[in-house]
Amino acid sequence: MSEDMSDQTRHVRVRVEMVLEITEPDELIRAAWARIEGDELMPPEERDQAAQAVSRDEAEAVAYLIDPIDLVGEVPGVLLAQASWTSEQAEYDPDEAWDELDDDLPDLPDDGSGGSGGAGEERDDGGPGAGPGGAGPWR
Repeated sequence: MSEDMSDQTRHVRVRVEMVLEITEPDELIRAAWARIEGDELMPPEERDQAAQAVSRDEAEAVAYLIDPIDLVGEVPGVLLAQASWTSEQAEYDPDEAWDELDDDLPDLPDDGSGGSGGAGEERDDGGPGAGPGGAGPWR
């Protein structure tokens, strides 16, 4: 590696979009309840609100169970600088091309970082816990 690269911080933005089919809603909700119950940092009143939210909304349950931090936790040579994600109910047409969905993403300037931008809540503390309204697990 050249001296120039070793003195320079490098960042890569990874954008992931998934559509999940909920095949066992009761199992999903039970797993989210277990995650909530096991979160020792969550105050009891927030725990009750979270349990009610995942009972009403499968997207909330998914938000408690999927954590993008898990995707990079074991990747050698990288440190997660920032993450954002959301989970929401979605219409899905398996015949629709994925590139048509990209029309909803903002056009961002190429800043030379090798990645593109995104929107959503941001977290840099790495802690679990879902937020209200289908937002990703932020605190």
